[in-house]
This record gives sequence, C-alpha cells and structure tokens, in this order.
Amino acid sequence: MLKVALGQFVVSRSWQDNLATTITLMQQAEAANAHLLVLPEGILARDINDPDLNSKQAQPLDGPFVNSLLNISQTMSLTTIMTIHTPALEGLTYNTLIAIHQGKIVAKYRKLHLYDAFTDKESAKVIAGDQIPPLLDIAGTKIGLMICYDLRFPELARRLVIDGADVLVLPAAWVRGPLKESHWELLLRTRALENTAYMIGVSECGVRNIGCSMVVDPLGVVVTQATEQPSLIFAEVDKKRIAYARNILPVLKNTRFNKPQLT
Repeated sequence: MLKVALGQFVVSRSWQDNLATTITLMQQAEAANAHLLVLPEGILARDINDPDLNSKQAQPLDGPFVNSLLNISQTMSLTTIMTIHTPALEGLTYNTLIAIHQGKIVAKYRKLHLYDAFTDKESAKVIAGDQIPPLLDIAGTKIGLMICYDLRFPELARRLVIDGADVLVLPAAWVRGPLKESHWELLLRTRALENTAYMIGVSECGVRNIGCSMVVDPLGVVVTQATEQPSLIFAEVDKKRIAYARNILPVLKNTRFNKPQLT
C-alpha cells in the first residue's frame, strides 16, 4: 500500500509563512508514516489583491524556499510534491512542479497548459513548458505528474498512464466560480475512471480557491475528500484495486488510438 497525504492550506503573501506551513505539513505527514505528501499549486506567495505577486516573489530552485525544504527532507522517508513559480526571461516565470525526497529534487515539470480561461490569462506572466512530465517511482508505484489546468486535457493523463503511471497527482489552485466545484469533482473522477488509475487532486483553499482536495480510485469512486478549510487528510493507494479495475474495464487494452504526442 502507498499511503498518501493531501495538505491543503491558504497560501499567504509571505513565502516565509508558506515555508513554515509546508514544513509543518511535511512533519505531520512523516509522523503519520505517509509515503507521499501532495501540496497545492503556486505555494510561494499569493495575494488576491496583487495578481503579480507570483512573478515578483518567484525563486529559483536553488533559492531559500526550496533549499530549506531540501534540508528538512534529508532525514525524512517522505516524498513531497508541490509547485512554485521560478524565474524565466524578462520578468516572466515558469510554473514548476517539484518532487523532493531526502534532500534532493527527484522530479520536476513545467506546466504545459496555462490557464487562459474564465477571464484569467496565466500566459501573460508564465511561460508554458515543452516536456512531457516524468514518471516518479514511490514505494514501487509509478506516479504521473500534472498541474491544475492540465486536468481539463485528457491527452496528458492518458499519455502518462500509457507510459506506466498507476497514480496521477495534480497540485492545483482551483479558482472559485459558478459550477467550478462540480467541474473539479467531475474531471478528477473522469480522469481516474477513463484511465483506471488513482487520481490525487490537491487544491489551495481560501477566499480565491475551493479546497475540496480528494483522492479518486480507478473506478471513479471518491476515497477521501477535504472540505473548504485548511486540512491534512490521508488515503491509501491499493495496487490490487488498480489491477481489478484494469481487468474488468480494460480500456487501456481496448483503445484504438495511438499514444498522445505533444505538439
């Protein structure tokens, strides 16, 4: 069994405060013997009244935020996944997912699909990535990596599962709005069911974002779900459940389409 922890919180405008919250969640997940902790998207800084704060507070992967987490993680067995904004050219940033384990960055991925929707325009401040996310092996389980708006593009989830993923992990800052909580649940359950894979979605909570982090099993069943409040919840990934789902619903074998490719 792979034990996963989902830590949702309200990202503040102070990276030092967010660092302290992240360290606390890591320590709590480690104490609970979790193998994996998933945190929200863009956890360096956020201010609803200052939409440029992500760019202004961006740090490189060798900056003080990540270095502090790497130091803390050295004695932990836990792997922690999150995204932060890292500097790019001319004041722009990358929305960068990192996985850290025992003092090292063991995987990284730059967000492919930028949130130019529902009146937002992420591409005004962020440069899109151009690489398929790597797979991460945690306790013998293959993990596929995605970020927030990626959830609305079934090609990426299917590509990761064809590549070998049994679990799809999605840090997010899912913005509030009409029907947005329904979109969140519907899309997480759909990506899980159509790929017979576990889906782990962790969203920031607070005034701007919905929270409602959840784990969905390979047959689309919600295993655990957080509320709209800051919380740390746990679930187990059962490889027998994956095998069962793929046996009775062999969509990965029955598909008539080739592996999705990045344009």
